[in-house]
Amino acid sequence: MSVEWSEYHRDAGRSGAGPAEPAMTAPRVAWRMGVDADVYASPLIVAGHVIVATENNTVYSLDIFTGAIVWSRHLGDPVDASTLPCGNIRPIAGITGTPAADVAGRHVYVSAFLRGYHHVLYSMSLVDGSVTWQQTIDPVGSDARVQQLRGALAIGGGFVYVPFGGLFGDCGDYHGYVVGVPLAGGAASTFRIPTAAGASIWSPMGVSVDGDGSVYVVTGNATSSASTFGYSDSVMQLSPDLRTVRSYFAPSNWAQLNRADTDLGSVGATLMPGGIVFSVGKQGVGYALRAGALGGIGGELSSAGICAGAWGGTSWLESTVFVPCIDGLYAVSVAANALHVLWHADRPALAPPITSAGAVWAIDWSSGTLYAFDPNAGGVRFTTSVGSANRYSTPAATEGFVVAPAGRAVVAVSVVG
Repeated sequence: MSVEWSEYHRDAGRSGAGPAEPAMTAPRVAWRMGVDADVYASPLIVAGHVIVATENNTVYSLDIFTGAIVWSRHLGDPVDASTLPCGNIRPIAGITGTPAADVAGRHVYVSAFLRGYHHVLYSMSLVDGSVTWQQTIDPVGSDARVQQLRGALAIGGGFVYVPFGGLFGDCGDYHGYVVGVPLAGGAASTFRIPTAAGASIWSPMGVSVDGDGSVYVVTGNATSSASTFGYSDSVMQLSPDLRTVRSYFAPSNWAQLNRADTDLGSVGATLMPGGIVFSVGKQGVGYALRAGALGGIGGELSSAGICAGAWGGTSWLESTVFVPCIDGLYAVSVAANALHVLWHADRPALAPPITSAGAVWAIDWSSGTLYAFDPNAGGVRFTTSVGSANRYSTPAATEGFVVAPAGRAVVAVSVVG
């Protein structure tokens, strides 16, 4: 297969764009494969194999055509979630963030939360699942019990990037970090959001990496004083080595967002054509920003109210971005001088969307239903039950297939019957 879905939403830019062909004609469920625990991470599809990671710290490689297990590897005991001071992943916490695959190097990188409260990054062979190296990545001085790695990993500039956030409930002394580890392992670079506390990088999109190697992150609220700006509720452009803030943006009402826990960082940075960065968060206001010069406080190119609040991850086709909101899925036309809603699908429990086979695909996590929408008008073209899902259950796609996480299982849909 020529289309590799090697990271969350396919690539480090988080396009969420699968192949347009073959177009959907007579879709059907092709297979379903059970796994040993809940799947919060999005699947990857590489070299005809589906890579699946579970909260039990097990990684599977499944055949894309049959769902048969090619290999599986258990990386270590997960954390008993009842021993954590807060959080909403139960009963165990293990691999939550989506892995990232280096297709050329034939490795997949996975971050696991292990019993004893430490986060470990593993480099695994895509061929047989063997571990080529591993290292603990908890930043010096951090409390691993209150740091969660919900955000997806990303690869760029010779590094694998791992974002850190807090647990649901904002308990303890947590911080927003990005850790960059060389693809061959070794000394890590770490950037901490310079607030006294909080400012998580927690969206399932994780970080986004541009073509010049810049690392884009979007942060949540600070739990310390909201009167001093410290890059909470912000979009930040970091250098590949994570040593420099190259540019940043924050809404003019960032202090109000801080006080109200109205995170801009509930959705990651969408890197769109033409050098546009799109951002939207819990307030539901969308911002078009200039890549490389994000604008500082209140310096957006354009902005508009989009919806009642956005959570998860976006995808895009050309100049249209698809946004999962608490009041449904929105298609938004994005330009430097204007944002406007093209259509709205009134399905308030949709998880992050992708595009493939001429449709927009998203899972209704309240009912465990996979939907395919018309990208031009938002009409429903196909539905099927996947059985179970969570708020951030995100599909993946390659030629002829859409693959969805489904609780303690993975479901593949053949788009051509």
